[in-house]
Amino acid sequence: MTASLVRARSAFSSRAFLVLALFFAFALAAAADVAVPQLTGRVVDQTGTLSSGDVASLTSRLRDFENRKGSQIAVLIVPTTQPETIEQYSIRVADAWKIGRKKVDDGAILVVAKNDRHLRIEVGYGLEGALTDVTSRRIIDEVITPKFRTGDFGGGISDGVDRMMRVIDGEPLPAPQRSTSFASDLNDFGPVAPFALFASLFVGGILRTMFGRLLGSIATGGVLAVVAWFMVGSLALAIGVGAIAFILAFIADLAPTSGPGRGYSRGGSWSSGSSGGGWSSGSSSSDSGSFSGGGGSFGGGGASGSW
Repeated sequence: MTASLVRARSAFSSRAFLVLALFFAFALAAAADVAVPQLTGRVVDQTGTLSSGDVASLTSRLRDFENRKGSQIAVLIVPTTQPETIEQYSIRVADAWKIGRKKVDDGAILVVAKNDRHLRIEVGYGLEGALTDVTSRRIIDEVITPKFRTGDFGGGISDGVDRMMRVIDGEPLPAPQRSTSFASDLNDFGPVAPFALFASLFVGGILRTMFGRLLGSIATGGVLAVVAWFMVGSLALAIGVGAIAFILAFIADLAPTSGPGRGYSRGGSWSSGSSGGGWSSGSSSSDSGSFSGGGGSFGGGGASGSW
C-alpha cells in the first residue's frame, strides 16, 4: 500500500467521523425538550391562536378572579410538547412558573399543545381537592374539547377557564392579601387617575391658599394619599398618589393663569380646561410583564385529554 493511499484512507475516515458527529449533534438537538416559555402574562400563546381580544378578555377575568379569590390560573398554548408527553411538559411548566400562592399551592395551568391535539389541566397541591382528576377530565371532555373539534379554540379555552374558576370558587381558600408591589398595583391606578389629577389641583389650590405653597402641597399629598388608600386599599398606590399630588400641587403655580380654562389665583391657581400631561387610564389587556407566579407547588395532579 502506497503512502498516498494511506493518507487518502485516513482523510476519508476523518471526514466520515465528522459527518457522523454532525448527524448525531443534529439528531440530539432535534430531540431536545421544548423549552418552557417565559411567564409573560396570565395567557401565553405561542401559536397565535387567540385574538388580542381573547387574550385581553381572559387576562382581565383571570386577574379579577385572582384579586377576589387569591387562586392563580394561567393558560399556555404551545405548538407541541414532543418529544415529551404533555404530562411531562406540563409539570416542567408548573415547576418553572410556580403558579399559585406559596404554601397554599392554589394554582392551575391549562396547557394546550395545538399541533399534538393534546391538552392538560395541571393542578396545584392546594386545589387537588376541588379540581380533582375526575373534575378536570370532565371539564376537558365536556367543555373544552367539543369546541376545539369545531375549531373554536378561543371559546373552548374561555369556557374551560370559566368552569375552572367556578369549581375553585367553591373551595375554601385563604383570603387574598393586597399586594404591596407597586408594579402590580398599577392595574388599579386607572380608576384613581382622574380623581388624583383633579383633586391635586382643586384641593391643592385651596390648601396652598391656607398654608402656603410648601405646606399646602404636602397637605394635599397627604390628604389624597389617605383618600386613595380608602378607595383602592393599596399602600403602595396610595404613596404614589400622594407623591404625585404633592408634585402637581407644588408646581401648579408655575402654570399660566391665562387661557381658556377657569382660574383661581393667589398662590393656588387651578385649571380644569386642559388635560395636557394627564394620566392615562387605558385598559391593561395584557399583563405587561407584571404577572408572576406566587410560589405554588404542583405534584402532578390534574387530567389530560385530546380532540
